[in-house]
Amino acid sequence: DKTKLESFYEKEIIIADRDFVECKAEEIYLPAKEENVSLLIVGDPVCATTHTDIMIRAFDLGIEVELIHNASVMGAAGCCGLQLYNFGQTISIPFFEENWRPTSFYQKIKYNRGGGMHTLCLLDIKVKEPDFEAMKRNKIVYLPPRYMSVNTASEQLIEAEQKIENGGAYDANTTLCVGLSRLGQKDQCIIAGTLEELKEQNFGEPLHCMIICGEVHDLELKFIKKFLVEGSKFKANDINDDDKKTDEEEEVDN
Repeated sequence: DKTKLESFYEKEIIIADRDFVECKAEEIYLPAKEENVSLLIVGDPVCATTHTDIMIRAFDLGIEVELIHNASVMGAAGCCGLQLYNFGQTISIPFFEENWRPTSFYQKIKYNRGGGMHTLCLLDIKVKEPDFEAMKRNKIVYLPPRYMSVNTASEQLIEAEQKIENGGAYDANTTLCVGLSRLGQKDQCIIAGTLEELKEQNFGEPLHCMIICGEVHDLELKFIKKFLVEGSKFKANDINDDDKKTDEEEEVDN
C-alpha cells in the first residue's frame, strides 16, 4: 500500500513496475550520485539479474551501493523438506500462448535430473501487460494481471515432455514433484505428487512455484510424505540411468 509506505518512511514513494526497473533504470541509480536512493523489492535483490545489472551500472559510475538481503523463494522452497544443497539450476516457466509455446526450460530440468538434482520452477507472472488490440486503436489499455498456477505449470510440463523428441527428463505419471503456494503466509499450501496428480489439486491464491525432484534422500522423503496426495503413484528416484553421468564420464568432461 503506497500510502502506508509513505506514512511509515515519511518520504515520497515511486511505484517501480517491471517496465520502469528494466527500461528506466537510470532514473534509479543516477540520482544516487547526489542523494540516497532506496529500491525496495519483493524477495532478495541478488536473485534477479535485473537488480544485479543496476548494481553493476552504479559501480561503474562510482556510486556506493549498500545491499540489504531479504527472504526469497530460493530459500523458502526448502520448507517442503527438500535440502537446498541438492538443487540444480532454477528455471522459469512462461505462459504458453497460441503461437508461442517455448520449451527452453526443458533441457535444464533434464540436466538437473541427470545429476540427481532438484529443479525449482518459478512460474510466470503477467502484470501490466499491454492490450495489443487496444493499441491498434491508439488506446493504452493493460490486461488484468495473470499469475501462473501449479496446475497450469503441470499441464505445460506434461505437454513439453510429450513434445520433445528423445526427451525423458521426467515422467508425468511417476516423477515426484512438489507444488507450493503463498510461502511464508499462514495459509501456505504444499502438495506433493506426480504432475498428473498436481494438475488436479487446489493450491488456492497466488503466488505459486513448484519443484521437480531429482534423487530424493531418505530424510527428504520422510519429511515430504506429509504433503503427498493420498494414494500418490509417484516412484522415488525414477531417474533414467541413461541421463545420469558416471564418474568416468564426468572425468572425461572435465
